[in-house]
Amino acid sequence: MKEILNHLFEHKTLSKEQAREVLVNIAGGKYNQNQISSFLTVFMMRSITVEELEGFRNALLELCHRVDLSSYNPIDLCGTGGDGKDTFNISTLSSFVVAANGIPVAKHGNYGVSSSCGSSNVLEALGIKFTTDTDKLERSIDKYNICFLHAPLFHPAMKSVGSIRKDLAVKTFFNMLGPMVNPAFPKLQMVGVYSLELARMYSYLYQQQPDVKYSIIHTLDGYDEISLTSPFKVISDNQESLLDAEALGLPRLQHEQIKGGEGIAESAEIFVRVLKGEGTAAQTAVVAANAGMAIQCARPELNTADAVVLAKETLESGKAYALFTKLINDSKLVEV
Repeated sequence: MKEILNHLFEHKTLSKEQAREVLVNIAGGKYNQNQISSFLTVFMMRSITVEELEGFRNALLELCHRVDLSSYNPIDLCGTGGDGKDTFNISTLSSFVVAANGIPVAKHGNYGVSSSCGSSNVLEALGIKFTTDTDKLERSIDKYNICFLHAPLFHPAMKSVGSIRKDLAVKTFFNMLGPMVNPAFPKLQMVGVYSLELARMYSYLYQQQPDVKYSIIHTLDGYDEISLTSPFKVISDNQESLLDAEALGLPRLQHEQIKGGEGIAESAEIFVRVLKGEGTAAQTAVVAANAGMAIQCARPELNTADAVVLAKETLESGKAYALFTKLINDSKLVEV
């Protein structure tokens, strides 16, 4: 690591293979915490290159505990995190709305690092048990169109830096990697990123995988999801577009309207309230926007506005909450 750090401190970048090797070594426990912290800090002080990002991604995918859910052709809704906006758990809520529309979802997530409550925090608080057992994951997605892939269970490298990331409490390049390293290797992806620069990198890397259908989302005032607070960029496998709330038939929002809870308990309360269809108009709108975009990614025959209407109806009707309740209450799946 000493050589790598000196190389980086001289303002040099890593090749794809060097980046892959460092992450493999991190997962293998070859570096101490101070060395890893120094390594992560470099990429907080300068932009990552696409070669470095690709190398890190390749290492995580090479090392991950794979799970084959290809027969379901699931979609993942996942944001990078790290936007510093501390919204409520929009993509996780949207996942239930998508699943309630009969679209299989393999939701990849983690505990909050740069936010107070990540997807894994809120799901765990509400009774979901995480597992790597393929049979249990298949049973969940078969019966409820949704299963949860808790990142540290599937990625030894992520697990090995978990405490360091928590102590740093700011975004690192691991935020950038999360949506790209789903261990189910889904061919459908709705990805939120915190910068246009990262959106371009993601687009470049996804273009190397022609069998993947994707929508990359970035709201121009800094959100890694559709926040409805300003126009948002969508980069998909077949086009680029700049949309806003009006184009979706939804109101423009202010940041304060979509803020998350102060902690896990309050975040879980917001989650259930929104899922019941009892959230504020703003909360319902922002979930409908993100779920609608994911539905449109999976069902390209729908236009975006119609997909958003469908998502809003699903949420307000209680269908998504009914699915969630059955998942939690099914004694056979409480351990999933």
